[in-house]
Amino acid sequence: MHSQTGITRRGILTFLLGIVLGFLCTYFLATSQFAALNEARKVPSSPHAFLPDEPHSHGEMDEMEGPDVEQQWTDVEAHQHQDEDREARRLAAEVRVLCWIMTNPSNIKSKARHVKATWGKRCNIILFMSSQAEDSLPTIGLKVNEGRDNLWAKTKEAFRYIYQHHLNEADWFLKADDDTYVVVENLRLLLQDHNPEEPIHFGRKFKPYVRQGYMSGGAGYVLSREAVRRFVEQAMPSPGKCRIDAGGAEDLEMGQCLQSVGVIAGDSRDSAGRERFHPFIPEHHLIPGLVPRNNWYWDYNYYPTKEGPDCCSDYAISFHYVPPNLMYILEYFVYHLKPYGVSSKLILPNTESTDDITDVNSVLEKIQAEGLASEDKLSKAPPANENHRKKFVLEKAPKPTRLSPTAKVNLESSDNMLKINRPKSHSLKTGNYKSKYENNAP
Repeated sequence: MHSQTGITRRGILTFLLGIVLGFLCTYFLATSQFAALNEARKVPSSPHAFLPDEPHSHGEMDEMEGPDVEQQWTDVEAHQHQDEDREARRLAAEVRVLCWIMTNPSNIKSKARHVKATWGKRCNIILFMSSQAEDSLPTIGLKVNEGRDNLWAKTKEAFRYIYQHHLNEADWFLKADDDTYVVVENLRLLLQDHNPEEPIHFGRKFKPYVRQGYMSGGAGYVLSREAVRRFVEQAMPSPGKCRIDAGGAEDLEMGQCLQSVGVIAGDSRDSAGRERFHPFIPEHHLIPGLVPRNNWYWDYNYYPTKEGPDCCSDYAISFHYVPPNLMYILEYFVYHLKPYGVSSKLILPNTESTDDITDVNSVLEKIQAEGLASEDKLSKAPPANENHRKKFVLEKAPKPTRLSPTAKVNLESSDNMLKINRPKSHSLKTGNYKSKYENNAP
């Protein structure tokens, strides 16, 4: 009887232990499956949680697909607000930019075509570089293998192709990924004061490994014509100056090659020290705390790193890890959304006086306050009609140099603003280009 009781107790303990172990196994299995299910259910249009865990990440956004068809605004002329892109179009003719986009066959329809439908159309020439030729964009088929380990080989072949076919058709040559968004007008603003025959390149400067720094590949970097020439003619053929195999981090290898042939790593920050090229989406730069302090980003920036509103120039050029849906959102906010009743003023860096930016009423006040016009010229009240008021100001005001030593009044502005321009004046933050500035032929 005692023996039977012992067996029964042992059986009960074994049974209870089995239940506990079974419950724990079931719990851990269910938890892991639930986590995997949540991972699979991540919405492609909400990539804001993505943050690369190393500085040379590439391809993580490949599954973030966009709309089935390219999105186009049908009321472009209305959005241009009476030819407000005049200065941008002028600069497009003077500062010719060729943009080449790093892509691959699987990304042509899901990502690359949305680059062409948004910011890519503002480049003077746009080329898509892949391992297979494709007619719709068009895409250049380079003789390289695909994959992260071959990005350096693709970069070299892309610049070789540009050197052979397009070197004299542009002044500056921008490399970007198919998940980079670029405000091309602001790129031209940066470049207009530099000579394309100067050996220089610009981008988001990182500091490890290369003495003068190197430019982040994802944020995009732009080479002068002379920089391209030196890279292809002097650096690429020389094993002592440039890595000749396919491996290596593309942006780091490019930085080392360019340094070896005397191409300067330029400073692309604005006058307030704010960056123009950005390796993440706007959210990760604008909202403090989203990039953890143990992330590589803080150690890699060449210049002091800022977050929050001071992170980014008002004339920002690029953002990276931008999925197609966000490209269209940025396109809308940058080029189409207009606050009613608020005019964009012409910003002139390094002006001696804030008088260089003014409106009609302040011009009139200045004329009266400083006695720059005779009393009889101001005997009549300014007309109520705004266009007539502009003409009135120009008739009553003295020579423009009396208002600002280096300025001249320009009546060719929109809304009720008078623009005071200097030679090589900097223009509105952005503007839209018409199709005649597009050139998609390889």
